[in-house]
Amino acid sequence: MEQTTGKHSFLRNIMVKALLFGVLIIVARFAYVVTVTGESCNIGDFCFFSLPENFNFVIAGAGTGASAVAVRSTSVGRKDLYTSKGWIKAVRFYSSVFQDLISDGYLTPFSKSLCVETGAGQDVFALKEIGVEDSIGISKKSSKPLVIAGEGHRMPFDDNTFDFVFSGGARLDRSSKPLDFASEIVRTLKPEGFFTVHVRAKDTYSFNSFLDLFNSSCKFIKSRDIDGFDSLVPFIREIVMQKQSETREILGKSDGNSVNKCSVPGHKRELVGHAEPLIEEEPLKPWITLKKNIKNIKYLTSMADISFKRRYVYVDVGARGYGSSIVGWFKKQYPKQNKTFEIYAIEADKRFHQEYKSKKGVSLLPYAAWVRNETLYFEINGDPGKELLDKGRGMGRIKPMQSNSGDSDGEVERIQAFDFAEWLKNTVTEKDFVVMKMDVEGTEFDLIPRLFETGAICLIDEILLECHYNRWQRLVPGKRSTKYEKTYGQCLELFASLRESGVLVHQWW
Repeated sequence: MEQTTGKHSFLRNIMVKALLFGVLIIVARFAYVVTVTGESCNIGDFCFFSLPENFNFVIAGAGTGASAVAVRSTSVGRKDLYTSKGWIKAVRFYSSVFQDLISDGYLTPFSKSLCVETGAGQDVFALKEIGVEDSIGISKKSSKPLVIAGEGHRMPFDDNTFDFVFSGGARLDRSSKPLDFASEIVRTLKPEGFFTVHVRAKDTYSFNSFLDLFNSSCKFIKSRDIDGFDSLVPFIREIVMQKQSETREILGKSDGNSVNKCSVPGHKRELVGHAEPLIEEEPLKPWITLKKNIKNIKYLTSMADISFKRRYVYVDVGARGYGSSIVGWFKKQYPKQNKTFEIYAIEADKRFHQEYKSKKGVSLLPYAAWVRNETLYFEINGDPGKELLDKGRGMGRIKPMQSNSGDSDGEVERIQAFDFAEWLKNTVTEKDFVVMKMDVEGTEFDLIPRLFETGAICLIDEILLECHYNRWQRLVPGKRSTKYEKTYGQCLELFASLRESGVLVHQWW
């Protein structure tokens, strides 16, 4: 009898110790959550039922070849993620954002919702926590059960699937294909559905560039500036848009050939007001003036964010050799915001053509930029590797005539010219970011009016223009060159008229 009683006491002691040990573990876990992570036990691993291991949900209308997508949580390691301080902070941030959107009527508990390029799915979790149960996220790497594999520019969902689409963390800013990203959002969003995005579009130029991605497919509703939740994106702009019932393209927006007339938009005009002042007095030594002035030039990319453009294009009109302005200036000095630019070199002088054959990333147009497609004459001034001081700095100038009249002071060759404005309209659109350098030996007085006449001027974001005039000769003091008819005053008027029209142009020599 005593032996039986002893066994019962021993078992009871073991059970009491096990119970106390379990309580100790729970207390220790609670102390960790509260004191180490600085959070209470309303979200996370301590509240074991916050995110069940076998949590399931289904999204109907998934991509091609599947009518539904089901995901299941099987990773025990997710518990540590869901209780981390960063995770909880992000969830609370997104919960606040979504609650505001519910208050404003852009989101409801019954909205079929998608979070694009969500990462680990904090925004999806936040939607579910506030009662929007039918929610899913996509990211390049899946994070089940909240996030499935997918990319913003190629989503695995059918058309018109979601009532609400969200993109946070300024991820659209970093997309290499922002236009495709926007098109996929429009495609998967139901008519009258809402799209909310967090971007770093703090300046007017980038904000309007973002809106241009959607054309008339989505109607802008509102925007506000809010604080981000981490040091990587401390300040963001929240933009709310609504998909139109009938989507259509605005005439002249998607096709550069759609219109001939255009008006430079206000967000481009705004930048002109911040540009460096024009040099009013004619410089006696233009090359020295350029070296001084180039330090003062305020490039567009130093004033605005260009992240929301479809492509990035540099057009060098009168490019000469590859090592001239393309390598000597654009590749080395122009602030490109880590964007890769497509480069077009327009050069009629065939003596420069050979060196472009081995250059990758540069498309050579071996013709003369002109106002029509026709055969012209091109004046060559000596050795292309040297500057003829007594005949001006230009390597060649177009002579718009059908025969050699004998008034040339250099070698003359027949060349093929093309309508530069029409080529530009067929090559780029307003969704592209276009920088143009023009050094065409006086032909600028023909080309610039043609750009306005055709509306192609609105496709150019920034111009670096060398205006040619009858300069003082270096070797003959007190005497001007007769190579060009225009005066410095006429050049100054050309620059001023461009800026008055809202075109960001810089003086170049």
